[in-house]
Amino acid sequence: MTTLKKYLWGAGAVVAALALLHIEPALAQEETPTLDTGDTAWMLTSTAIVLMMTIPGLALFYGGMVRKKSILAAIMQCFATCCIGTVVWFVIGYSLAFSDGGALNDYVGGLSNVFLKDMAFDSLSGTIPETVFMTFQMTFAIITPALITGAWADRMKFSSMVLFMILWQIIVYAPITHWVWGGGFLSEEGVLDFAGGTVVHINAGIAGLVGAIFLGKRLGYGEENMAPYNLVYAVVGASLLWVGWFGFNAGSAVAANETAGMAMAVTQICTAVAALSWMFAEWIVHGKPSVLGIISGAVAGLVAITPASGFVDPMGALWIGIAAGIICFFFATTVKRALGYDDSLDAFGVHGIGGIVGALLTGVFAVEAIGGTPGALEGNVGQIWIQFVGILATIVWSALATFVILIVCNILFGVRVSEAVEVEGLDINLHGETVQ
Repeated sequence: MTTLKKYLWGAGAVVAALALLHIEPALAQEETPTLDTGDTAWMLTSTAIVLMMTIPGLALFYGGMVRKKSILAAIMQCFATCCIGTVVWFVIGYSLAFSDGGALNDYVGGLSNVFLKDMAFDSLSGTIPETVFMTFQMTFAIITPALITGAWADRMKFSSMVLFMILWQIIVYAPITHWVWGGGFLSEEGVLDFAGGTVVHINAGIAGLVGAIFLGKRLGYGEENMAPYNLVYAVVGASLLWVGWFGFNAGSAVAANETAGMAMAVTQICTAVAALSWMFAEWIVHGKPSVLGIISGAVAGLVAITPASGFVDPMGALWIGIAAGIICFFFATTVKRALGYDDSLDAFGVHGIGGIVGALLTGVFAVEAIGGTPGALEGNVGQIWIQFVGILATIVWSALATFVILIVCNILFGVRVSEAVEVEGLDINLHGETVQ
């Protein structure tokens, strides 16, 4: 009997050891991220349509809203910013935004991934190739500074614009991206920004306001007719922005999953509601609903739902859309006239204010079952304060750094074209071309 017991104990130990040897690698395999082709396909698609938001979307949107003599200049600024943003992101921007900054990691990433040197062919970011994640984030780094150009349309030197874009992406965009999405202090504080309310829209809107004030008003502002050159271009551009925004918001789930689905749904709802909200507000105030008004309202809704898209449900999207349409209309018309700044294409009135509205209301309407964090309506009133901290930090750094960069550009090249150039038009004087 004793011999039998020893045999059974020995056999049991061998079986247990073999079982452990079999289980442990299986557990390790479950914990190791693996490539998901469905997620990768969705992110490849999202990356392409977010790029479409800048070229041709934003280029047509802005180009259609300026006067005929500066349409090519507006389009050129968007296209050139796409090229500049790509190179800067590849060289240093991605590293500053998403690598470990060591002792400074609360504020900025490090230089370990300069020129993408640590990105291997088979590197993964979650379940997708890191190359796809990097390029997806690159499209955000492209459109954010491109949005700023609407604020100084008709009057900025192209040489200064090029220098500004290089410096701004390194000094302003990359660090704020790190704060929110790269493990910086706003991420640690619990700021909710699913797709770029602070990183993209408040950041660009505040920079645009600083730029508009720094350069001063366009010649004849408030006296001459500065109506858009071609609203058809603007409508086509706004429509491309709307379609591309699904990549912007639903793509920020970085997976083909339920979060992406809800982000897509609330984006569509909020955009439509904001467009109608702006339209009816304008109809009541000015007596007619304009084409420019409804497309501006749609963009305001897209902006406002951006930070909230991964955290709210359709009812939250409804209220955010109503608020965004009315408040952005008020700022783009009444407030701008009252304060006298010349934000040419309402980069601040739509993107800055829309981003602030969306970021704050994310703290109100966030649903724990959707994004993991409850908002004020679910008892977490403190989330509104956390959102305010994120907004304030973004405003302060964006405003101060943008002002300093503009001073540098002004010293080196001068930021504003001469009166003669502005009167005749930027197209023929800066680029030697005109629209017939």
